[in-house]
Amino acid sequence: EDPSLERHFKGHRDAVTSVDFSRAKKQLVSGSMDSSLMIWSMKPQMRAYRFVGHKDAVLCVQFSPSGHLVASGSRDKTVRLWIPSIKGESTVFKAHTATVRSVHFSSDGQSLVTASDDKTVKVWTVHRQKFLFSLSQHINWVRCARFSPDGRLIVSSSDDKTVKLWDKTSRECIHSFCEHGGFVNHVDFHPSGNCIAAGGTDSTVKLWDVRMNRLLQHYQGNSMVNSLSFHPSGNYLVSASSDSTLKILDLLEGRLLYTLHGHQ
Repeated sequence: EDPSLERHFKGHRDAVTSVDFSRAKKQLVSGSMDSSLMIWSMKPQMRAYRFVGHKDAVLCVQFSPSGHLVASGSRDKTVRLWIPSIKGESTVFKAHTATVRSVHFSSDGQSLVTASDDKTVKVWTVHRQKFLFSLSQHINWVRCARFSPDGRLIVSSSDDKTVKLWDKTSRECIHSFCEHGGFVNHVDFHPSGNCIAAGGTDSTVKLWDVRMNRLLQHYQGNSMVNSLSFHPSGNYLVSASSDSTLKILDLLEGRLLYTLHGHQ
């Protein structure tokens, strides 16, 4: 069955920068250049909540694995943790010395990894919001950072054109992938934890094996790739591009399955 547009949500007053489903898929959170977050219900007729607190554009949002918290990162250099209820209470921590571009919970919900224009990746405890350590080998803005499914590795992507793989325990950079010809906007782990995918301004999506540190697949598009996400089965990858389209890649067959049009 071909993908078709099911719903669309309107309410932000400026560009939407980030979206994430809750684990139960009952809610969707979005962040926007209008400095707000919105929580949308997947049930029709249920009203949306708008959360205000950031002093500048919200660039990244994510539900915690339990769904009881939402993390957001902003151009105001802070990270906020929100309780996604009507009140929308949040706690704020001064996370970086520049724009925060990426927030990601570990799969056990205990840790948070953040990435920033201050060229660092930082790891925090969620419950005490305590800073643990920094990873600082990138030499330009860090666009994205993600934990591996088992929480033992961290991957980060940067405007220095590299994707770096880190060991969380030793805090060492295990490997740098340097195949991208431009800024690397987004990176994520395959659900198996054995491979990573990254997309960037060179209009490519690349997949690497993290055990052998070798390039597995390479997809050449014709427009900048801004974000990507694996299907839970690990067999498909969806990417979002500056040509207003989404593309669904079949990883088993190594080919483009669908191009989705809908955004203006």
